[in-house]
Amino acid sequence: MNINISVSTTAVENGFKAAQKTAEIINKAISEKGHARIVLSTGASQFEMFDALVKMDVDWSKVEMFHLDEYVALPESHIASFRKYLKERFVNVVNPKAAHFVNGEGDVQKNIEELTRELRSDEIDLGLIGIGENGHIAFNDPPADFDAKEAYRVVNLDHKCRMQQVGEGWFATEDDVPKQAISMLPGQIMACKAIISVVPHKVKAKAVYDTITQKVNNMVPATLLKTHPEWYLYIDDESASMLFG
Repeated sequence: MNINISVSTTAVENGFKAAQKTAEIINKAISEKGHARIVLSTGASQFEMFDALVKMDVDWSKVEMFHLDEYVALPESHIASFRKYLKERFVNVVNPKAAHFVNGEGDVQKNIEELTRELRSDEIDLGLIGIGENGHIAFNDPPADFDAKEAYRVVNLDHKCRMQQVGEGWFATEDDVPKQAISMLPGQIMACKAIISVVPHKVKAKAVYDTITQKVNNMVPATLLKTHPEWYLYIDDESASMLFG
């Protein structure tokens, strides 16, 4: 397993370095093929990366964006909506060639089928895949289904996952957090040509430690990333504290 780990002093520095690598991979794809296709994650851990990414020298008119997950039956107007998050922090700022969102409203299965067709119409050059406090990737909480063949599926969210959303300030209580979400599945995530994980902050220290030190297992879904041929992990001093403390 070849893990490329970058450790920064602060979350801001960490986000900047990750944004630089993201831009480098996107620009390489554009240079080689004339376009790039990327998958983006959301959450508080990605704030610093997005702040830096939108300022990078990239021809966004040649970039097609997909995203990882969205709550079931949560309106886009809700503060926790990932569609809202990505539009405000990325899409409406850089105006990419296309943006394909996970839609948890209306006919969910039809939405999944349409999104899957778009996603699988060509290769994905880069996935920005965060790691949750419970070790999840996207909303694949433990035990994650590593063998799933679908691109997306409706999944149930566990207690620790839902409490992370409360801790980040998206919801007032656990009961307010939707119990289900549409999530890109592990096999589809691993199909990205390159993967970058931006995982700052003290609350992620245990997840980072478990990801790096444990064997690949579906109780720590992020361990699967270690088997990817081009995976880059960006952590700060706080999230790295159990590794080097």
